[in-house]
Amino acid sequence: MTSERKAAIILILGTVVSALGWIFSKETIQGMPPFGFVGLRFFIASLCLLPFCYGALRRASWRDIRSAALVGCLLATALMSWIHAISISDTLGEGAFILSLSMLMVPFVAWVLFAQRPKRVFWVSLPIAIIGLAFLSLTGGWKSSASQLWFLFNAVVLAIHFNFNSKFSQTLPVLVLTCIQLFVTGVIGLTASALFETVPVQIDASIWRWFAASTILATALRYVMQTTAQKHILPANAALIMILEPIWTVMLSVAWYGEQLSLHKIIGCSLILFSLILYRTDGKLLQLFRKQ
Repeated sequence: MTSERKAAIILILGTVVSALGWIFSKETIQGMPPFGFVGLRFFIASLCLLPFCYGALRRASWRDIRSAALVGCLLATALMSWIHAISISDTLGEGAFILSLSMLMVPFVAWVLFAQRPKRVFWVSLPIAIIGLAFLSLTGGWKSSASQLWFLFNAVVLAIHFNFNSKFSQTLPVLVLTCIQLFVTGVIGLTASALFETVPVQIDASIWRWFAASTILATALRYVMQTTAQKHILPANAALIMILEPIWTVMLSVAWYGEQLSLHKIIGCSLILFSLILYRTDGKLLQLFRKQ
C-alpha cells in the first residue's frame, strides 16, 4: 500500500472521528453548560500544545501574539455560536451541511477583505449552494429555524477566521498560532459561562466520559490524524475527502438520534454537497458531464 493511500485512509478515518465529535459534543452539553464545555475543552487543548511551542512562544513579538489573540477571538465566536446551535438543534446532519458552506464562503470573504478575486467556478457553485439552503428551509413554505440561522452565522465567522488565520500563519509558527487561539477560545468560553450560565453542583460521570471523548478523540486525535495525513496527500485530494464529514454526521445523527430527513432536506443537502464538490474540483465535474 502506497503512503498516499495510507494517508487517504487516515484522513477518511479522521472525518469519521470529526463527525463523532458532533455526537460527543451534543451528549456532553446534556449535563454541562455549552459555553463552559467549549471553554474547558479548548483551554485544556491549549495546555496540551504549550510544551511543544513554549520556546517559540517566548521568542514571538507582542505584536504577533496580539494578532493571534484577535484571530482567537474570531475562533471563539465561531465555536460558541456552533455549540449554541447544537444545543438548540434536533438535526445535527443538516447543521453539518450548512457549516460545510464555510469553505465556499472563504473566497468571497477574501474578495471583500483582501481584494482577492474568486475563481470563476465559485460563481457557479454559490447559486447551487444557495438553492440547497432554500430547500433546507422549505417546510410547508419558507421557514428557517433558529438553529439553521446560527449554523449559517457560524459558517460566515469560520470563513472570516480562515482568511485571517491563513494571513497570520505566514508570520507565526503554526503551533504557536494554534496554541494562542485555543487558549483565547478557552478563556472567553469560561468567562462567558461564568457570566451567563449556571454551573451544576455535580456533573455525572457519564458526562465527563463524553467530555473526555470530545477533548481527546475529536480534538487532539483528529488534529494529529489530519496533520499526519496531509503530509502525504495532495491538498486537492485532501479537500475532497474532508467533504465526507457532513455525510458521516448525517448517518450518525440518523442512527443515534433517529433524525428524520424529509425529501426536501435530502435535496438541499445533496445540492450543497454537489456545490462543494464542484468548487473543490475546479469545475471538472461539469466537464465530465459534458463529455458524457
